[in-house]
Amino acid sequence: MTPGRPVPPPLAKPVEPVAGLPGGGLPASGAAGLLAAARGAVSPDSGLVPLTVARRAPKTDDVEIAIEFCGLCHSDVHAARGEWGGQNYPLVPGHEIVGRVSRIGAGVTDFAVGDRVGVGCIVDSCRECESCLDGLEQYCENGMTGTYGATDRRNGDAVTQGGYSSLIVVDRRYVLRVPDALDPAAAAPLLCAGVTTYSPLRHFDVEEGDVVGVVGLGGLGHMAVKLAKAMGARVVVFTTSESKVAAALDLGADEVVLSRDEDAMARANRTIDVIIDTVAAPHDLNSLFRTLRVDGALFQLGLPSGEMPPVNPRTLIRRRVAYAGSLIGGIAETQEMLDFCAEHGVLADIEVVGAHQLDEAYDRMVAGDVKYRFVLDAGTLHSPAKEADV
Repeated sequence: MTPGRPVPPPLAKPVEPVAGLPGGGLPASGAAGLLAAARGAVSPDSGLVPLTVARRAPKTDDVEIAIEFCGLCHSDVHAARGEWGGQNYPLVPGHEIVGRVSRIGAGVTDFAVGDRVGVGCIVDSCRECESCLDGLEQYCENGMTGTYGATDRRNGDAVTQGGYSSLIVVDRRYVLRVPDALDPAAAAPLLCAGVTTYSPLRHFDVEEGDVVGVVGLGGLGHMAVKLAKAMGARVVVFTTSESKVAAALDLGADEVVLSRDEDAMARANRTIDVIIDTVAAPHDLNSLFRTLRVDGALFQLGLPSGEMPPVNPRTLIRRRVAYAGSLIGGIAETQEMLDFCAEHGVLADIEVVGAHQLDEAYDRMVAGDVKYRFVLDAGTLHSPAKEADV
């Protein structure tokens, strides 16, 4: 295990447009955009209602994607229901998008019509700062552009609209290739939950012989278990619920520790190399730090809804333990993750829902009633209206 593994070569560096492509590609201007069917929120309490979204005509470096599936992320619920502060409405959520290329701009040579592709949480970044040039677009120093609810500075300051839609247009630099070996519906959550857990595991270069602890067994946690096992690690799941023990073992965990059992936690002392903490509720980390070996690390992925209990510095100092955070992954790393998942047969455990089931799925996510990710079948969306709502 080597902390600080270099990131893959970036894919999102600025490139010169390719001019005069023979027989392929769309002109940079003059072609019409399309109206897309969608589901989105028009207020914090509206639920997800049918909408029609105007998508731009593909520019020189754009890829137009006919969406097949879009994963439902818990952050979609927070955004649609206005739980993260001020929100621009109407809002179409969705940043776990898989579909087929339907049109390409004149400068696009790395994708062709018919290719199966994906779009994750990022649709643009400044492309000039140190983070972007290092392939870390998620940490763009000038602010990356999220797939929905963000100001699209390169396209007239329009508010981005996401993947609960029949169609999306994205700059080719932020489009991923989805390997044929991956089931497209089960691959959709990899574009957020997958790369969010893959990135810290690869940052610490987890390999055979390492021991990975996973805290929480939801959408993120179940991916952390699968990915760590595929990397050759021994996986220990920490949970407060006895009902999760069998599920964790079924996913491939080698051991399950009930974190409320003081004896069990004492036996786990100094046994873990790296912990992936996916819990989004306030919880005490000090007992988890004590399970780490010297030079171990705990990565916080879940964003707690309230204040966390204070960390005792002694638990860090005595073993040179690191407490770190991690945010999704860059474009190159996301592609690396997709290729890794195809090679090792790693997919999300999903339940596919239709557009009319989205509000119910949101309520079930809040209640924790899903194993482990919902995915929208975009083919169930209504036909677009003659005029756009957004």
